[in-house]
Amino acid sequence: MMSSNIPSQIQNLTSGEYECLANLNIYDSPECNRLATQAAMGRHLTVTSNDADTAVEVCLCEDNYSGWVSHQDFSLLKLTLHPYRGTLSPKLTDTVSQAQRERAIAFTHDAMKQANYYLWGGTVAPNYDCSGLIQAAFVSVGIWLPRDAYQQEDFTESISISQLNPGDLVFFGTPQKATHVGLYLGDDRYIHSSGKEMGRNGIGIDVLSEHGDAVSRSYYQILRGAGRIIKGLEV
Repeated sequence: MMSSNIPSQIQNLTSGEYECLANLNIYDSPECNRLATQAAMGRHLTVTSNDADTAVEVCLCEDNYSGWVSHQDFSLLKLTLHPYRGTLSPKLTDTVSQAQRERAIAFTHDAMKQANYYLWGGTVAPNYDCSGLIQAAFVSVGIWLPRDAYQQEDFTESISISQLNPGDLVFFGTPQKATHVGLYLGDDRYIHSSGKEMGRNGIGIDVLSEHGDAVSRSYYQILRGAGRIIKGLEV
């Protein structure tokens, strides 16, 4: 339940930076009907607008992703005196190592072992969407990536399918835009979180082949290409 002083806090929000005291849902509109993303406990955000009656517009500091926080969840935020940029943000002088890629792969395998289902907007265990799983896997090894599949595709160094190494990303979608992403494991296999309609409703392993099962074939038909993560996101 919202504490009695939360409404007055909302009315007097400054442009300061806030820290999440718990995992937080971020919605795609002030009506807070559909999840856009999630912020794990400890993440930072700034308030960009508090004009709506039901929610506060925010921008997440680590990946510059925008959305809305319900007024009911405002008690899960605290004003912080230690801003993310310049103090908590990672130093991005080194390239991503193969050891980091392997640990990111291990993260996805551990996530797959937990009971889970596909959650649009999910970035917090146990339920992820496709790009949320990829972002969380690399955050676990200190590498921030953009939030959405098409943003991750733009962020990576484009490589051919024949150049894929474990820890690279594979992208699926239309000729115009990536709408799905997976993490390459080697031997034409990749791990991803896929939905109910054409996927496994959760985290699973599929193959880049027209000879796989129905799910693998459906994604192989919309394979766009591949990308290699060179550095983390600089914010």
